[in-house]
Amino acid sequence: MQRPYRVVVAKPGLDGHDRGAKVIARALRDAGFEVIYTGLHQTPEQVVAAVVQEDADALGLSLLSGAHMTLVPRILELLGAEGRGDVLVVVGGIIPDQDVGALESMGVARVFTPGAPLPEIARFLAEALDAREATSERAAPSG
Repeated sequence: MQRPYRVVVAKPGLDGHDRGAKVIARALRDAGFEVIYTGLHQTPEQVVAAVVQEDADALGLSLLSGAHMTLVPRILELLGAEGRGDVLVVVGGIIPDQDVGALESMGVARVFTPGAPLPEIARFLAEALDAREATSERAAPSG
């Protein structure tokens, strides 16, 4: 990693099970990320407010309730409205195969389903954020 990236891990919606989100948060922390976990039962507005307040580089959404096709588009819309469409968004949880492509076409960088190796998740985030950082450095005017 080029620097310690800041990641918000959120549990939007009414799902009351957060063990997986806590495991992911700890794994990312151990891999060198700065992690902010929002807790259970977050509204899309609360999730986006946390991303903005924490100046996050990435957002990890954990969804088990089946509401991903409602909550994720709303969160992406709110991120754009806040001028934070640059945030790398990943989704994890119980996501049917037929919804993965739809989520990615909306702007989700990657969907991780149960059993995804923790090092793979951390590696994906680090590589994607490093690539974004390199692109933004090339695009920034020197001065």
